[in-house]
Amino acid sequence: MFFRFVALGIIVGATGSLFAQQALPPPDAQVLKPSQSAEAAPDSAWLDLRQNTPSHSKVQAAPDWVESISYVPGKASAEATSKSVFRIRLTRPNEDSQLPLFRLYFDDLPTQQPELIAWDESGTQLLRSGSLGQATGLPTSSSTIVPMIGVTAIDIEVPGDGRSIRGAYLDWMKSSQVMRPVHDEPEKTMPAPFAAAAPLKSEQQDAEIFGTVTAPLSPDTISIGSSYENAASFEFGLEAQPLVALLTFEVASPQIEAPPQVYVNGKDLGQVSLVLPDLADPAYRGLSLSLLQTMQFQYTGWVRAQKIVPASILKAGANDVIILAGAGTSTSAIRETQIQLKYLWDKSDYLLEPLK
Repeated sequence: MFFRFVALGIIVGATGSLFAQQALPPPDAQVLKPSQSAEAAPDSAWLDLRQNTPSHSKVQAAPDWVESISYVPGKASAEATSKSVFRIRLTRPNEDSQLPLFRLYFDDLPTQQPELIAWDESGTQLLRSGSLGQATGLPTSSSTIVPMIGVTAIDIEVPGDGRSIRGAYLDWMKSSQVMRPVHDEPEKTMPAPFAAAAPLKSEQQDAEIFGTVTAPLSPDTISIGSSYENAASFEFGLEAQPLVALLTFEVASPQIEAPPQVYVNGKDLGQVSLVLPDLADPAYRGLSLSLLQTMQFQYTGWVRAQKIVPASILKAGANDVIILAGAGTSTSAIRETQIQLKYLWDKSDYLLEPLK
């Protein structure tokens, strides 16, 4: 019996500058302090970890601080689930580089959720992230911050043959002072790289400010398909008809040209608007069919979706919302679903124009 040890080709793109997960060091570990040095920032890196590298990909050199990448496949065993390991050896490029952001792109399969493990040079385990993802069965990504306190290698450990792992984006964090209004809710997590909006977080109870009520419909992750049998359905009651409403949620792995469809009280409101990340994000996946001349794109992660609901469709009493995946999307998921209802406020700003 033996282990096969394979050195992977590194597909790296140097670039410019998901819910993030914090990997915590032991309680007695040394605490790194921010540096005030003005040295030029090191390049970020995109590491292609696919085992079937496309023919159009070119092997490139990684930034100097990525020393090597290796892969050990899991061994077959009837007694326990085998695990494959991708090992990435790192070194700090300068004194300012103390906290690397490790964003892993993978297929979020229920039985193959990966985790990150950090090691020092002696082979002592320093950090462990715990299982990444939400077991949705959809392609996704997850960000983890790893304090470089003696860390020389980071493992991606995943049950199975490792083919669910697609790639990793690495960049170095820096701290800065951020000012915000006192009554504005602070962000509970940092935004992911390339993100257009911070992760959405719905509250447990209805909240009202300036005549606008924000009502959570469900924080749960709900699978959806493109048929009514696989739709997500919500019911909510209203004391009075609002002036206008805004439905907001996050959607996983949408086709960007065919976003989810919304029905309210039986009326087809059409497709939602997606708040899309930068197109440079490696989370975009293209799909080209032989009968199509153009490539379709799916965003393999979570993005914010919104839809205006006209007041004429809503009513006092019971209302219902149905959300379907976009046409041609076999499966997707939504989470943190909420609706905002705008009512007349005593300080409302509006214009009354006479009919001509």
